[in-house]
Amino acid sequence: MKNIDSYGHVSGSSVYVDDIPEITGTLHAVPIYSSVAHARILNIDITRAKNAEGVVDVFMAKDIPGENQIGGILPDEPLFAEDEVHFIGQPIAVIIAISHFAAREARNLVEIEYEELEVVIDPREAKKKGHLLFPPRTFANGDLKKGIEESEYLFSGSVESGGQEHLYIETQGSYAIPQENKKIKIICSTQGPTIVQKTAARVLGLQMHNIEVDVTRLGGAFGGKEDQATAWAVMAALAVYKLKKPVKLILDRDDDILITGKRHPYSSDFIIGLDKDLKIKSYEVTYYQNGGAAADLSPAIMERTLFHATNSYFIPNVKATAFSCRTNIVPFTAFRGFGAPQAMFVIESAIAHAARELGIDKSLIQERNLFKPGDSFHYGQVCNSGNAMKSWGTLQSQYNVEAEKQRVREFNLNNTFLKKGISIMPICFGISFTKTPMNQARALVHVYQDGSIGISSGAVEMGQGVNTKLIQVASAAFNIDYSRVKIESTNTTRVANTSPTAASTGADLNGKALQIACNEIVDRLKRKAAEILQADQEDIRIKNEEVFVGNKASGLYWDELVETAFLSRVKLSEVGHYTTPVIDFDKTIEKGHPFAYHVYGTAMTIVHLDCIKGTYAIDSVKIIHDSGSNVFKSIDRGQIEGGLVQGIGWMTLEELKYDNKGILLADSLSKYKVPDIYMAPLSIEISALETDGDELALLKSKAVGEPPFMYGIGAYFALQNAIEAFNPNYRPNYDAPLTPEKVLLGLYEVK
Repeated sequence: MKNIDSYGHVSGSSVYVDDIPEITGTLHAVPIYSSVAHARILNIDITRAKNAEGVVDVFMAKDIPGENQIGGILPDEPLFAEDEVHFIGQPIAVIIAISHFAAREARNLVEIEYEELEVVIDPREAKKKGHLLFPPRTFANGDLKKGIEESEYLFSGSVESGGQEHLYIETQGSYAIPQENKKIKIICSTQGPTIVQKTAARVLGLQMHNIEVDVTRLGGAFGGKEDQATAWAVMAALAVYKLKKPVKLILDRDDDILITGKRHPYSSDFIIGLDKDLKIKSYEVTYYQNGGAAADLSPAIMERTLFHATNSYFIPNVKATAFSCRTNIVPFTAFRGFGAPQAMFVIESAIAHAARELGIDKSLIQERNLFKPGDSFHYGQVCNSGNAMKSWGTLQSQYNVEAEKQRVREFNLNNTFLKKGISIMPICFGISFTKTPMNQARALVHVYQDGSIGISSGAVEMGQGVNTKLIQVASAAFNIDYSRVKIESTNTTRVANTSPTAASTGADLNGKALQIACNEIVDRLKRKAAEILQADQEDIRIKNEEVFVGNKASGLYWDELVETAFLSRVKLSEVGHYTTPVIDFDKTIEKGHPFAYHVYGTAMTIVHLDCIKGTYAIDSVKIIHDSGSNVFKSIDRGQIEGGLVQGIGWMTLEELKYDNKGILLADSLSKYKVPDIYMAPLSIEISALETDGDELALLKSKAVGEPPFMYGIGAYFALQNAIEAFNPNYRPNYDAPLTPEKVLLGLYEVK
């Protein structure tokens, strides 16, 4: 089955928030935000802006009827700043006008007087000053002291990983419309419809049933619209509440880049110990997460960093500590991988550092320490799969890794100013929300009289193909043609209390709920068919829209069965409710079974480097990926390719820079570089690891949204390998992204 949105996307007929025909009288909102990173607000003069042509009103904190608070996990983020601002881009007010242009022009007339305060942008400095967003956490296992004593070799170092701009194609946006009886409908570009509903109700002093949130699709998100979409939706809803007119708020690209959260930068320290057989005996790591000015999703992201501290490796003695540091930068937020890439980059850097100091190939340490069945993760869950070792072994045999390494060595011997590098990158990623109550979903299914079907779920389509997967699930459950199934928009009135579509759980949770609903209806229809055909229900099955008794076609077709069932008053609608079993985690001891299953894989990356210019290209990436019993092959392949290239961008090109006043220097696409067609790998080969899949995965087809991102980390170490081939004096400092400027400096670094 092809992605159901392909034609609409290519033809331009797919509808996003800003494509919705505007209701007569629609007003437009533009946020007014801080131009300084940390200051007291001494005075705000909105007189000139309010009197500007086309302006209807300006709303500030004093105009909020409910609570001036949009913090999700922690209540530490006001919708509008009142007495103090803590980052450039912090909203102070919203201006409402008859057009977007009029609102934006009037914004320039707002006069704000500040008393500037100290600005902190470095997480280590924030930690020294005691500026933490919430208390630190430590995951520990074994006896670290004993592990150090058993280590023949002990190495330490520091690692830096930068942030990353989401750069979704559709910017943040919402369209709020007044309804009868003081109710408000918000059409929104959000991964979390219920988050928007709940927060809007809180800010407006209403009950949740007064707010309806509707989402058709997003033009990309990557985590950037999980919590970050909320503020703009609530601002539009506030204007509707006050003015009783429809209000649209669509961020311009320059505003979106400047004032929305991004991937968390991390600064980390490690100490790694190995015995003479290269077994990792001890690993101590400390993460300094740059959380920005408010918590946003930092607590959950930091937690996942701790979960993935050891990547694919069994280490008996571990101590991982994380501090979320409050700085004067926009609150950082969810981004594909959700803290795991930062952790994996540190452990891979620690292994690379140890291998360099020992004068051996990094892959020798990697292979010797891979998880095997029965090993325990440092958070208590037992590894029940050999897929870490199996994916590594399959890569070695299928792509002849040793021969590739030899070819790279020969190329480097025969070329002076062109060098190649190679790396192997294993991954291990847990699937589930780490907050257990979030692992639930509902789906509503209607079978109409003519046999067509309507599906509503909590899943949000953002380009990852979840709607196509849900149609496949329903089609398979009823054994009918895809064309009979329609996916409705995601709507908090039809399906309530949704978890955000995030953590790679969208298909699993909502697909399982859909299966439950479909199977209930199928049972009723089989019961009716048995009655019509005077057969045992156990013998009834539906195949290709026809009812069979055993293996014999009955002549009773799907549409006839449905119509007869309706006339017999059989219930043809159902709500399915699914909760992930077996998962639990006790935060008081930091132990438990937090993940339904893990996704494994291994990638080999080969790069070539121009040692005169410092420019580089990715020659090839070959991947063995643990897809389970993959039934969504084309969609999942697209996710693997996209995640890989996005990960390469984070590791090599995408550099977020702030000056010491908290000003974002990479504030436009002329200053912020993302991978283009020339930076994409020249060749990507993806092979599915042969496994039976996992019962907790949808149709045993494992989640694929986030795990492939981590394959991109391999590009960093392949580049380092190429630099070392040219410059034996190079001393890696494990500072990502490894941009062409940094590469050039490394190529000509001297001791």
